[in-house]
Amino acid sequence: MIAIIDYGAGNLFSVKNALDFLGYENIITSSAEDLKRADKLILPGVGALPDAMKKLNETGLVEVILDEIAAKDNCSGKPLLGICLGMQMLFQKGYEFEETDCLGILEGEVRFIDAPGLKIPHMGWSDIKIENKCPLSVGIKEGDMLYYVHSYKAVTPKENISLYSEYGGIVPGLVFNGNVYGAQFHPEKSGKVGLGILKNFANL
Repeated sequence: MIAIIDYGAGNLFSVKNALDFLGYENIITSSAEDLKRADKLILPGVGALPDAMKKLNETGLVEVILDEIAAKDNCSGKPLLGICLGMQMLFQKGYEFEETDCLGILEGEVRFIDAPGLKIPHMGWSDIKIENKCPLSVGIKEGDMLYYVHSYKAVTPKENISLYSEYGGIVPGLVFNGNVYGAQFHPEKSGKVGLGILKNFANL
């Protein structure tokens, strides 16, 4: 069973609908016990990073999430997928409006997309390139298209990047470390390619 974490700042139902379509048991929940019972966790997110982190901290679920994914043991527990803002929350710090401490699971920071001459937010379909293979990128090929909506991006070592797009520079699209993954794009809105990534996650 996949638990979609409800902390008041997520694109919950689009993710749930995609998992329902694929036929995977899932639940939207803010219960620590549900997270402990689940086989996998999804951390969605929309909006501003400081507000989302504040809401997540207020739920009291941060320590539960870290314990379940074994963040202190090189991410060797339950698989976790952060989506869009949920991916950004996996890093150490973010700089949207103000400096914000994030979950610190992945090495790196979240910074504004510096893309002179290009529209911000980065919104729409972008083709992808492969930096490193990972379990979620199985079946994905260079040139496949994914759907993005964001103004901030992760700045992280190359070894953490599986897929990326180019928009005034490298935009990490799919990041990973151990059993923790983050998708800056919206897999639930990215057609067959995005559904394939969700299926890969569900089948871990």
